[in-house]
Amino acid sequence: MSNAIPHRFPIGIDPIDIDFMGHVNNASYLKWVQAAVLDHWRALAPAEAVAQHLWVALKHEITYRKPTFLDDDVIATVLLEKVQGARAFYETIIKRGEDVLAEVKSSWCCIDASSLRPARLTREVIQHFFVGDEDEAVGRRLR
Repeated sequence: MSNAIPHRFPIGIDPIDIDFMGHVNNASYLKWVQAAVLDHWRALAPAEAVAQHLWVALKHEITYRKPTFLDDDVIATVLLEKVQGARAFYETIIKRGEDVLAEVKSSWCCIDASSLRPARLTREVIQHFFVGDEDEAVGRRLR
C-alpha cells in the first residue's frame, strides 16, 4: 500500500477536446496528465524547490477505460510512486464519479532550472509527497 499523498486535480473539458466521434480525443489525456502532475509538484513541493526545478515528461502509458464527454465532471488523482535519481514515476487516475476513465503511468525527469541538466531531488523535498514514517517511506521510494 502506498503512503503517497494523493493530489486531486479538476479537469476542464473544452469543446476543442472533443473529436469526430463525440468524445474526448486521446491526445487530450496527455495534456491533462501533464497539467495534473505539474500542479501536484507545485502544490506539495517547497516553493524553493519549485523555483529551482523543472520537469520534462519521458514516457506516458495510458490505458483508456471509458469515453469522456464534454459535460463530464472529471478529476485526475495523482500519486508519486517513486523517485530514482533524477526520474520520478507517477500514477494518474482520471475519473468521472466512481467510473475510471483512464489510468496513466508516467515517468518524468527533474531538470535544474539554471543549468537545464538532470537534477536529483533531496530527501527533504521528496518527503513532502509521502505520509507516515518519512525516512522509511523516502527510502522505499528512492529505490
